[in-house]
Amino acid sequence: MSTSTEAPPRRGASPEETKRRIEDTAERLFRTMGYQKTAVADIARELGMSPANVYRFFPSKSAINEAIAARMLGGLEAEIWAIARGEGPPEERLATLLRTLHRRHLALFFSERRLHDMVTAAMAEHWGVVERFIHATTTAVRHVLMDGMASGAFAKLDPEATAKAVKQAVMAFMHPVMICECVGRNTPEEEMAGELDTIIALLLRGLRP
Repeated sequence: MSTSTEAPPRRGASPEETKRRIEDTAERLFRTMGYQKTAVADIARELGMSPANVYRFFPSKSAINEAIAARMLGGLEAEIWAIARGEGPPEERLATLLRTLHRRHLALFFSERRLHDMVTAAMAEHWGVVERFIHATTTAVRHVLMDGMASGAFAKLDPEATAKAVKQAVMAFMHPVMICECVGRNTPEEEMAGELDTIIALLLRGLRP
């Protein structure tokens, strides 16, 4: 017998509401059991519905995985764009954007390890939602670079190529596998943050006219 505290699907619930409840339940189970150990049957049991009913809204477990990843990365993407479109000098916005990405990925490792494992798999398997997030992040960097070029703070460079170069330069501080490697070597958070600041300073120096 299920020990779930979830309420059964409400009669007359819209497809959007039911889909959201499935996502809410899946995310909760991912956080407690891990995404690999969570089966569609577990999600269905928690909701008091059949697996076949879950499949009416999500064609596969992979589709549920992507929906949860999209939730997580969507909030971070909005935060990154808020920084990119902010009012501060482009040098400060670029530095803040890169530091924020690092802090959020580091926090994911320490506070949401089971979800960190999902993001690691998503990057390794090239899930569409992750590819879109990487593109959005690179585009946000390009936006700041173009602002800096327009104001004279940055040299006139190819903004697309430069944004990709910036992404590659800080990859070790953003990629979950590389962060895991640093943590595995007992690299203190402060040391990682200091190394990132050194790279940011080099990038900003190289971007000056």
